[in-house]
Amino acid sequence: MNKNENRLSRWYFGGLASAGAACCTHPLDLLKVHLQTQQEGKISIVRNTINIIRYQGVLALYNGLSASLLRQLTYSTTRFGIYEVVKQNMTKPGEPLPFYKKVMFAAAAGSAGGFVGTPADMVNVSYKHAVDGLWRVYKTEGINRLFSGASTATCRAALMTVGQLSMYDQIKQTLLQTNYFVDNLVTHFTSSLMAGAIATTMTQPLDVLKTRTMNAKPGEYKSIFHLITVTAKQGPLGFFKGYVPAFVRLGPHTILTFVFFEQLRQRFGFLPPKKE
Repeated sequence: MNKNENRLSRWYFGGLASAGAACCTHPLDLLKVHLQTQQEGKISIVRNTINIIRYQGVLALYNGLSASLLRQLTYSTTRFGIYEVVKQNMTKPGEPLPFYKKVMFAAAAGSAGGFVGTPADMVNVSYKHAVDGLWRVYKTEGINRLFSGASTATCRAALMTVGQLSMYDQIKQTLLQTNYFVDNLVTHFTSSLMAGAIATTMTQPLDVLKTRTMNAKPGEYKSIFHLITVTAKQGPLGFFKGYVPAFVRLGPHTILTFVFFEQLRQRFGFLPPKKE
């Protein structure tokens, strides 16, 4: 095992890696939101893409990119930071962390990240410019509106972080225990692809509810249970609306995030202090 494999991540690497991945996957995220917010009719992802490009231009696929970056720099920096710092302080160098602890730490880190990232996430859905959007919402509707949908966003973020971080760690650890994988790009790609699939399946129902909450008009839904009831009338698949574009977007995003993250760790991470 070389020094690069022993290097530990710095707390902010996850936010930087996620922001880099968001620059690549933002158009897919935009299309996913368009599909989830359709109340009537069925318009495919291809038709959505054609309509956006035809009427708004190619650059419209990057509407909201600044808010997306702001979200990653708040939400992902928080969840990765907490998870990595706690994990590093709870284990000795080279010692694997039990899976149940990974899940616990990831859920807690994801909850914190989901709450912190709610304002940027809401602006990401509703506005084109992050700073302008935050200011307009604060001035016209108050700070409470910035945290609209915080409950579902927090639950979704907890599931997302369990599906991504803890599953990625566990899958990578399992692969490295075989004779076929080493700590390289192939292992990072394989682990992140599997983690992305798990995370999409775990979070899609809450992702749909969260997006609809953030796009709802004041008073449109009386409570979260009312929203669930309205969504359920469309059948079980109503909770998985936009699943394909969600996976198409989340898969590459998860892969790119962990590839960038591992590259940052191996090149700019730090070696654990030697204990006497």
